[in-house]
Amino acid sequence: MSIRWESLPAGIREQADGYVLQDRLLFAVRTVWEAGRAQGLDLNAAQDLIAARYEHFGDRVARTPDCPVDLDSLAARAAGFPGRLVAVEAVWDGDTVHDWFVNLLAITEDPAGEHHLATIHWGAAVRALGDTDRGPLGPHAALATRAGSALATHRGVPFHFASPTEPDDEAPRWRP
Repeated sequence: MSIRWESLPAGIREQADGYVLQDRLLFAVRTVWEAGRAQGLDLNAAQDLIAARYEHFGDRVARTPDCPVDLDSLAARAAGFPGRLVAVEAVWDGDTVHDWFVNLLAITEDPAGEHHLATIHWGAAVRALGDTDRGPLGPHAALATRAGSALATHRGVPFHFASPTEPDDEAPRWRP
């Protein structure tokens, strides 16, 4: 892998490392892929090179902060949305960078209807849960269930997670 990295021009390596240190994964991958295509570097190989750079830099990467999922933080966010809170919902979503993740939503009576409380990625959930039991749901579903249920109980509203055991971004949504 390092031979392939070293074959890239120094300026490209420097730019990609700058993006990695800023936790800008897609920019880093695009930089390496575009510069390496002429050498036969495909997208998967570019992603692998950048993953190796993330590993190389470790704690020096200025990671994007995880969304807070403690009860006080979630309650403060929910209290700031317009309209009366009527439910807390967890829904699956996914992308090519983070794979599957869970969004916690505040469902309110105002016209917008739903408001983002937190996004829980797998890695963030592992960091938040530590060595505690993550259950059969996977860490992100377990943390979303724990945090969403706590907020719903605190505010006296229902908690809804239509598909806690399997990622499904088309699962039925909460309805009053």
